[in-house]
Amino acid sequence: MKRRSAREKALQALFQIDVGKIDVDEAYEYVLNDEETDEFLKQLIYGTVSNLSEIDELISQCLDHWKLDRLANVDRNILRMAVYEMKYLDEIPTSVSINEAVEIAKVFGDEKSGSFVNAVLSKVKNVLESNLE
Repeated sequence: MKRRSAREKALQALFQIDVGKIDVDEAYEYVLNDEETDEFLKQLIYGTVSNLSEIDELISQCLDHWKLDRLANVDRNILRMAVYEMKYLDEIPTSVSINEAVEIAKVFGDEKSGSFVNAVLSKVKNVLESNLE
């Protein structure tokens, strides 16, 4: 499975977990849809869910005049997945994570989702980089 496809499926699973309140294993199996297990997909879903409170705190710090629970469900879960990649997957360049999230937001979100996701993730990038110093 290509990484873009894995990210799209991970978004769908995270959305189901967040909005539908279904179990993470059930969400993973549903989006896998009889395909072979994909480690990157699995890592995105389970890693995001496992680190959700830390991820949500970081996103919340970077929202201007917004609360996390007021974000569009799709945007919130795209941000969560991208922040997981940026914070925990060192082998993926931050710019790639941001670009992929923006492209997915353009497909699954509304007309403003891409620019919104880009703005928030740029702030997250700055926070993560300042924490390294």
